Amino acid sequence: MDDLTASDLKAVLHSKRANIYYLQYCRVMQKDGRVLYLTEDDKQNSYYNIPIANTTCLLLGTGTSITQAAMRMLAQAGVLVGFSGGGGTPLLMASEIEWLSPQSEYRPTEYVQAWLSFWFDEQKRLAAAKELQQARLGFLQKTWAKDKDLRLEGFDSTNPAIAQLLESFVSQIDKADRVGKLLQLEAELTKKLYRLAASNTNHQGFSREREATDKANGFLNHGNYLAYGLAATTLWVLGIPHGFAVMHGKTRRGALVFDVADLIKDAIILPWAFISAKEKSTEQEFRQQCLQAFTNHKALDFMFNEVKRITFKFAAPTAVQDAEGDSL
Repeated sequence: MDDLTASDLKAVLHSKRANIYYLQYCRVMQKDGRVLYLTEDDKQNSYYNIPIANTTCLLLGTGTSITQAAMRMLAQAGVLVGFSGGGGTPLLMASEIEWLSPQSEYRPTEYVQAWLSFWFDEQKRLAAAKELQQARLGFLQKTWAKDKDLRLEGFDSTNPAIAQLLESFVSQIDKADRVGKLLQLEAELTKKLYRLAASNTNHQGFSREREATDKANGFLNHGNYLAYGLAATTLWVLGIPHGFAVMHGKTRRGALVFDVADLIKDAIILPWAFISAKEKSTEQEFRQQCLQAFTNHKALDFMFNEVKRITFKFAAPTAVQDAEGDSL
């Protein structure tokens, strides 16, 4: 049987892919038509396969290197690659934000055309931002209501106090008349969710500080970068540049990734960061828990569907017609 090449593989749809890899102290290479990573110890070298057709993104941490041949295969399979520090944070490689984006001459254009058809209208941009924030709360309500493990830890959106808190912010978001107000509401809600999570897990005196060394803050940083990886993948697949944000764009060049990542961060990353800190989990155990939660709650599917829905909800009619014509 002839050897297969990366282009021969039947790639899994990005919205259905299950794997995110964080690697350290290894060398990523291409060997016999596969992408492998090599680890070295005193007695022997060990090779491990990376299933690129079912991988969304690859984080290369401390002590890693990658070959040109491996990057070629990763690009063909549509895998985003980012260089990061220890534990997956911070991201260091700067391209589209900090991601090395796979390149193809045949990226879709209908989504970026539709997105830009409304993006220059301030009121439509505000309306799109409100849609994202409402979807974020809806996903949190749904996730916390059905996840038994989270409910056992006190993260239960059917609890009257939590339900009232979320409903209050749903109403306030709907009434917001400017992006600045949305950012303020986002910060207020997140602070209250931190307070709830700290109370549920007996994490006394918690303060959110990105440079702090306690486990809860470290896991929040780590998990947020996993969410950024999913958001960057979503936008790359749809062909929407990261700079056309609807909320965070005034301060960060790649802010649309942060906008999209917000869809799932509070629902999944926030509670598991505190739970894992309470259980004294390792970074690897926390990462595996997050990835399993992404799969269980179809987080990547949700991100794709919401960005596509919002894109065409606010797009100019001519952009929608052009997109329909392109897809035929």
